[in-house]
Amino acid sequence: MSHDNPDQPDRRSFLRRSIYFVPAAAVASVDAAPQAPAASGVAAAPQAPAVAAAPYQPVFLNSVEWRFIQAAVARLIPSDGEGPGALEAGVPEFIDRQLEGAWGHGAFFYTQGPFHESLPLFGYQGALLPRDLYRTVIAAVDKWCQQQRGGKLFAELDPAAQDEVLKGLESGAIAFEGSQARDFFAFLLANTKEGYFSDPIHGGNKNGASWTMIGFPGARADFMDWVQRPGEAYPLPTVTIGGRQG
Repeated sequence: MSHDNPDQPDRRSFLRRSIYFVPAAAVASVDAAPQAPAASGVAAAPQAPAVAAAPYQPVFLNSVEWRFIQAAVARLIPSDGEGPGALEAGVPEFIDRQLEGAWGHGAFFYTQGPFHESLPLFGYQGALLPRDLYRTVIAAVDKWCQQQRGGKLFAELDPAAQDEVLKGLESGAIAFEGSQARDFFAFLLANTKEGYFSDPIHGGNKNGASWTMIGFPGARADFMDWVQRPGEAYPLPTVTIGGRQG
């Protein structure tokens, strides 16, 4: 494509200008690199050692539900030699926070009847809010497991048996009222992927590990020059909205 027309800017110029639309918080967190102390002759005070964060305590899920989610996401995205699994990436925390937030309360759903089963194309059509659907189906699955799997809860099953249960929920082989089981699995799978690849500020993708795994630069404002350099590894580490490097 010719760029002789001054009224028709090329793609690179457009991408350069689009940096102004990056949220200010993201830009500030990326560009605010530690500055060297001024040469004032005064030694900088030693920094206190980093304190490990306390384990996350769920705010919506109870202890049984929390164990269910931990076990389920560990099967949906298990850890391997390529990168962390969903459990190591903090996906359960992401899901718990989403269920306690606006999404879990159905702020983005039309929740008035009538309710009819429909194709997945039309999205969720149930009467239950997402948080209530999670709670209802987790209890139903645990009850089913106790009845069909020797009195054990889902979290107590071996990995192969957990996979069978999750496949049953996805296919509809394990069903409860209406399409609740399949709706729940669709939410669970989507939320697991969202938590795995979200910015760590939302609770998942701890330390940007999944971004590092796939070579995504994160919330950097300075990688526009690399858009037209396919196949080349980006040389800088991943940066999160909070400014931390992965």
